[in-house]
Amino acid sequence: MFEVNGAASAAQVDYDSLAKQLNSLLGNERDFIANSAQFSAFIYQVLPELNWAGFYLFDGQELVLGPFQGKVACVRIALGCGVCGAAAQQRETIVVPDVHAFPGHIACDSASRAEIVLPIVVEGRLLGVFDIDSPVHGRFNSEDALGLQALLAIYVASTGFPKH
Repeated sequence: MFEVNGAASAAQVDYDSLAKQLNSLLGNERDFIANSAQFSAFIYQVLPELNWAGFYLFDGQELVLGPFQGKVACVRIALGCGVCGAAAQQRETIVVPDVHAFPGHIACDSASRAEIVLPIVVEGRLLGVFDIDSPVHGRFNSEDALGLQALLAIYVASTGFPKH
């Protein structure tokens, strides 16, 4: 049975250890919904100081809410709008230390203070973004971006994505 090793403080996140745990968790499962749900639950459980972690999936026109952990959220986000829409449009990870300073930030949870959004691009095709919010100002940094990109790569390699 898979067990999550508890998270340390934000400054002590061991992304190499988390990668091993994630590989064990996803194992040989390829199902898109199952892996997406497991990934969002895993991130929410192992990273400290989070209040939301989940997917927004690209339907060809906009981002639509997918599997997540946290409070109810915005359902649809246009490309270019908010941090998620900007990360999707630019196809780049965006780290926002202070969401209130980000022009056009979409506040689904008023407790959020910091955010990191990672685009999911497979074979040149935008599939969506993985969004993480924190109630702690400045919670995410470049080390988190690199570590989370590595974890997201494990998720992508382990998952069979819909072909539409």
